[in-house]
Amino acid sequence: MDWCRLVPELNVSDFRASWRFYVETVGFTVRYRRREPRFAYLEFEGAQLMIEELHKDSWVPTDIARPFGRGMNLQLECTDVEALRDRVLGAGYELYRGMEDAWDETDEGWSGQRQFIIPDPDGYLLRFCQYLGDWKRKPPAG
Repeated sequence: MDWCRLVPELNVSDFRASWRFYVETVGFTVRYRRREPRFAYLEFEGAQLMIEELHKDSWVPTDIARPFGRGMNLQLECTDVEALRDRVLGAGYELYRGMEDAWDETDEGWSGQRQFIIPDPDGYLLRFCQYLGDWKRKPPAG
């Protein structure tokens, strides 16, 4: 069992709603969970994160307000970003930003990914993407 060296732990307001989103809709698998406080260590195609329901001893340095995780988005690479987008839309979730192809300049040229952004039930932004390849110069739009 491989463990990532950096694993975000997200405080959530309603564990059941987050479970429905991450496990039942997106398709995260459960590596392990605790009942009290409600906690799960999750994995999705090699990416890992933890969710824990807010409780009196939560590690939160100040009052927390929605949307949680302001100013941050978590990028998760996946093998079929379009099927995942269709699955979350079919479950009734709304996207923050629709599907787009993004090309970013690197030291060697341009690298591309197809991506969409969705908020989880507490407003954490998740950017799911699929690698499109590398080009020596910026590829044409479309």
